[in-house]
Amino acid sequence: MFLWDGSPSAATPDDPDAFSCSAPYIHDGDNIRCKEIGRGRLYGIDAPEMPGACRPGRRCTPGDPIASRDHLRSLVASGNVRCRRIETDRYERAILQCWANGIDLACAQVKAGHAVERYGNLRCS
Repeated sequence: MFLWDGSPSAATPDDPDAFSCSAPYIHDGDNIRCKEIGRGRLYGIDAPEMPGACRPGRRCTPGDPIASRDHLRSLVASGNVRCRRIETDRYERAILQCWANGIDLACAQVKAGHAVERYGNLRCS
């Protein structure tokens, strides 16, 4: 289950605002690119940065970025990915809630220890 402040109810992959994310591409542990919308970021999480991507002065999430990316890739490997746009960030990326086979991707990343909750109010059951 996934809720954020201001939401009237929990969203599901069957939400009328959800769309199929065809040809999902995973660059790292918290970003997803969908053919339909381009670059997107998973709502409410921060994953370790790929080597060389943590800018000086930024608080970057510790952990193994390759393992984080590979875990997210394994989750979307079925190709049955649905997403829902929540907002757009300052970098013009869509902030998305996404599921693969009904599993919330952000929650799965946190649960597996490949990301931390940040930038939102993530609630996983």
